Amino acid sequence: MATPSDRSPLRRRSLFKVAGLGAAGAAGLPVVAACSDIESGAGSSQATEGFDFLPTYKEFPLPVEPDLVGEPPNHPSGFTSYPEPVDGVETAEAGGEYEITVPMWGTPPSGDDPYFAALQEAWGGTKVNLRHADGNTFAQTSVQWLQANEFGDAINMFGWMTDSHPNFQETVVNTFYDLTDIVKGDISDRWPLLAGEPTLSWGQSVWSTDTADPESARVFGVPQSFYGGPGNGMFVRTDLLEAAGLAMPTTVEEVLEVARAWSDGANGKWAFLGLDYVTPEWFGLASSPGWAYIDGKLVHNCERPEYTEWLTFRRTCWDEGLIHPDTPTGTLDGHALHVAGTILMSQDGISWWSDYTNQVLGGTAEGQVDPIGAIGASGREPIRYVSKSVGGWTFFNKDLSEDQVKELLDVMNFCSAPYGTKEYELLQYGVEGTHFDYGDDGFPVRTEAGIATVQAPVNFKEMSGQVQTFLSGDPDLVQRRFEYNASVKDFAEENIFKGLRVEGPAEYKTASQTLLDQQDDIAYGRAELSSIPDMVETFLNSGGEAAREHFQSSYDQAQGK
Repeated sequence: MATPSDRSPLRRRSLFKVAGLGAAGAAGLPVVAACSDIESGAGSSQATEGFDFLPTYKEFPLPVEPDLVGEPPNHPSGFTSYPEPVDGVETAEAGGEYEITVPMWGTPPSGDDPYFAALQEAWGGTKVNLRHADGNTFAQTSVQWLQANEFGDAINMFGWMTDSHPNFQETVVNTFYDLTDIVKGDISDRWPLLAGEPTLSWGQSVWSTDTADPESARVFGVPQSFYGGPGNGMFVRTDLLEAAGLAMPTTVEEVLEVARAWSDGANGKWAFLGLDYVTPEWFGLASSPGWAYIDGKLVHNCERPEYTEWLTFRRTCWDEGLIHPDTPTGTLDGHALHVAGTILMSQDGISWWSDYTNQVLGGTAEGQVDPIGAIGASGREPIRYVSKSVGGWTFFNKDLSEDQVKELLDVMNFCSAPYGTKEYELLQYGVEGTHFDYGDDGFPVRTEAGIATVQAPVNFKEMSGQVQTFLSGDPDLVQRRFEYNASVKDFAEENIFKGLRVEGPAEYKTASQTLLDQQDDIAYGRAELSSIPDMVETFLNSGGEAAREHFQSSYDQAQGK
């Protein structure tokens, strides 16, 4: 995934974002009819399995078996050694030229970099120009691009980005190419890697042109990978803890104690930068879309006493000076502050673990980070948010010809290559001698050019899902991540909408965004905790209560009622 910043894609996938994406698993009709008019903005619930028009799954033989065997999806297997890569894809000559819009956090690499030329040659000659757009605003600005058909020939979107669209179902079926007739059935001759992607991934790439008609369900996107286990974490500089004589906290109360002991604003040291999207799980609140089933009723997080408890915790951290004072501006580089030791704990995407480790190995950072485990406030049973779906999709412009779509699918097939193939090595590390060199242990070690051009940007690494994902990279880190996943897997949050992709009504999305803004006002001292009841009432009256019936219907369908 893209290297997150303090305003990362994973930051925006917060507790109260509403277009929750559920993993496949519930039987039933492909569509729950939530509205008869797709343009009404009344919300929809799309089943993600039970289809007969998906690619026929055909297992792609892995070139090498993992060294650490886990229990996927929440405890993925891993590699602590680096194999001799083998060819994984047969390519055909092609000469088309396309533009794909992708999110970018940081400085976009030059299109003239040898990385892109090497990929073009490797996958058969198709030239793909990447239009890098600011990842911090990608979700919001993509609404305008898609409405105006100004996104090029394709667009790469993470799932959380769909939350910003008033009716993403409408956007999909009106804007993107219907892939169904091209990808259904046995596609393994031409696209063996796409055929090797899990059926649940393809099922999560289905939208219906008419939410009232189950027969209108179609495939509109090429799925990204399904990464099991936690998607985010609260990462602690364990070297700084040790230097201060402090231990890794194992409870929320200990987190607060450590934060108080370490913070020293007068000397430029703060425990935290952000606390908005990882910490709700510490208080037992539900992940997106923010609903829990309690005592026979569907309840939104903001209606629960734990919500007030959580905001009280955030406000306490602010009032006591444990949070960087410029956090509310949203302009800080959280990664740089963590590397510098200005902040002790950083909420971030799980990829920050490997990104930080790679910087240490490359000599641009020091120390070590590890995530806090599954913890619960006030002695309650912990929960751990885990991935519910594929990371996102690549969507093709509906104005493309069938031959153009097939050529782009050739590229997507290449991008699905798993660990142990030459294609994976090129995608992930670049050109040997330019972007990486092999270390004494046989592992690729990125150069400065490799970090800037290949590691940091999204590029082609998230264009299409790998046939199987593994923990890989620095062997010590792989071992630590493997053990961490084992320690938290039994606390994985139950997905009450399993088997559905639920999109809330438009007015509910607006009300949820207002709630997000208001809770930050409280957390950063711009409003008082006493305003929470009024805030909740506003949310319910502005769309929350009206949406309860919609989510209740989705819940009933997921439970087989």
